[in-house]
Amino acid sequence: MRTLKIVMSLSLAGMSVPLFAGHAEDHWPEPIKSYRTGQVLFDRLEVTRTDNDEDLIVWDMLAWYGGDRNRIYFKSEGENRSDDGEPAELESAELLASRLIAPFWEIQGGLGTRGSIASGAERENYLVFSLFGMAPYRFEMDNSLTVNEDGDIAVNIEAEYDIRLSQLSYLQPRLEMGAALTDAEEYDRPSGFNNVRMGLRYRYELSRELAPYIGVYWSRALGDKADRVRDQGGDESEIGVVVGVRMWF
Repeated sequence: MRTLKIVMSLSLAGMSVPLFAGHAEDHWPEPIKSYRTGQVLFDRLEVTRTDNDEDLIVWDMLAWYGGDRNRIYFKSEGENRSDDGEPAELESAELLASRLIAPFWEIQGGLGTRGSIASGAERENYLVFSLFGMAPYRFEMDNSLTVNEDGDIAVNIEAEYDIRLSQLSYLQPRLEMGAALTDAEEYDRPSGFNNVRMGLRYRYELSRELAPYIGVYWSRALGDKADRVRDQGGDESEIGVVVGVRMWF
């Protein structure tokens, strides 16, 4: 009998919850107010030593500002080869508007440029559309399609995955692939798959905002791009050791 009373009491309490919950007044404050914030993240800021005895400084950063659904992004990647007498090379510099379309996924669109940062240099300007977010099993993805002023179309895929080794340390495999849907002779980008790069980094967090790392990578030119590199007397593959830091603020 006592058990029956307890069950009936719990049932009545559960039935009464929606009755009371439905009487929120219009002037009551929102439980969580919408707000805007931002972040600057250097995912990679590193010094590289290649198997060709070349030293490079590499950066990969993004900055964003906005709310939960709509944001503005700035992304930049590039490298500078030491002692070659040439200015740094922009792999990309993009200004994007972003919209959340699903949990963990944003669709982005905007303008970008790539090429030498030397003043007066001829750079490739393009439209860019990106699918940016986290795939199942926590794969971080940044997939982009670009269309330049001549109508040349290129695709870039980037994927990272953090393997937690401890509360403060991670092992991060990384994959990047580049391809072109049309020939872009002016920018030495033939149609087809052009390059692939795979890397592995060990990162240790001194704090949430600062994490030094060490790692290695292997990259290779593919298809017609590899043939052009060989014809020019270059190496179609490269291995490098990196030392860097991941930081955000």
